[in-house]
Amino acid sequence: MKSVINIKNTYKWEVLALLWIAFFVNQADRQVFNVVLPLIKADLSLTDLQVGMIATAFNLIFALLVPMAGYIGDLFSRKWIVTLSILFWSIATMFTGLSNGVLMLIIMRSIATGGGEAFFGPANYSLLASYHKNTRSFAMSIHQTSYYLGIIVSGYLAGYVGEHYGWRNAFYIFGAVGVIHAIVLIFRLKDKRDNLTSEKGLDEKVAIKEKIKFLEGFKVLFTTPSAVVLTIGFSGLIFVITGYLTWMPTYLYENFGMSLSSAGFHSMFYTHLFAFFGVLIAGKLSDRIARKNPASRMMMQGISLLAAAPFIVLMANSTVMVTIFIGFAGFGFARAFFDANTYTVLYDVVPEKYHSSVSGVMIMTGFLVGSLSPVILGYLKPLFGLSFGISLLAVVWVVCGALLIFTSKYLFKKDYAKVHQL
Repeated sequence: MKSVINIKNTYKWEVLALLWIAFFVNQADRQVFNVVLPLIKADLSLTDLQVGMIATAFNLIFALLVPMAGYIGDLFSRKWIVTLSILFWSIATMFTGLSNGVLMLIIMRSIATGGGEAFFGPANYSLLASYHKNTRSFAMSIHQTSYYLGIIVSGYLAGYVGEHYGWRNAFYIFGAVGVIHAIVLIFRLKDKRDNLTSEKGLDEKVAIKEKIKFLEGFKVLFTTPSAVVLTIGFSGLIFVITGYLTWMPTYLYENFGMSLSSAGFHSMFYTHLFAFFGVLIAGKLSDRIARKNPASRMMMQGISLLAAAPFIVLMANSTVMVTIFIGFAGFGFARAFFDANTYTVLYDVVPEKYHSSVSGVMIMTGFLVGSLSPVILGYLKPLFGLSFGISLLAVVWVVCGALLIFTSKYLFKKDYAKVHQL
């Protein structure tokens, strides 16, 4: 009996490792477009507005499909949703390398790749959460480090491959890596709920399908005040991050005369290196302080956005590279305290059977809002410059941070009590 329990405890960390690599591939794939953007722009004679439209279309498609992905994740095998999602977007990424204009980029990058990635998030987070209960924030924090490392590695490698072998080869290589990992997941990843339902029989599976309806995820989220405010904060996070990831490599490339690989590396390295350490600290700290007061997680998120705002202004306006790097580092370290708690806070205030559905609704809302950022900054760039546009992003986080702090003090406890029957 003890050996069975030990195997189960060990396997939950293997699940974390498998999903860590999957998320790494996900973020590396997403960032490769941003890094080789100047090469694509020059080769295909794109305008700044067209570039912004491609990035915005990606996020719109992602946002529109993710609620359905979350709903499906509460009904069917999350293992297969995650695996097939990776396989689909990786193949689409490889085909992006064949693009010869705006239309094909939108079809292969925005629609196919964005659509494939939409099905990954809700199933990925809810599958990980199902294996980790007492270690949930820590597991989520470790998982989040793959996001940071994926962007750092892709920031350098995509730039290097693009400069030396052409931007098309960057898409071929990153897509091929995803296909390989999808094959690994077919053999190693297991859906915990499949194990549970196989013991209880087919009737249990049918019952689950009957209990959950598509619009229930929307209802649960938008009738839970804490979840609504968390979604607003998450939307603000994605808005700022999407604008930053899309335009910061170009900002360093154009304003400081960096090579493409250097701009890709420096714009991502300091931010995500410090976020890597910040999220591990935040995860451990969050699990510890939440034992006494679960609302402290949301409080931590609000403080993190307020603390990051000055660093956004610093990195957008300094003319000294060292100061800009300090801005990157502070921005990354502070926002990590938001990242470490996002899904743990959400799952604290919604019933477990809706975890995937509600995750999908939150992600949809976040990326609908976030999708506007690249095109807004692309519009502002020729009028006022990128420095002005990036500086405005700080205002978004100040507003969101204040809302999160207020909610953690006055609304969270009631929502938490409903779910946990306190």
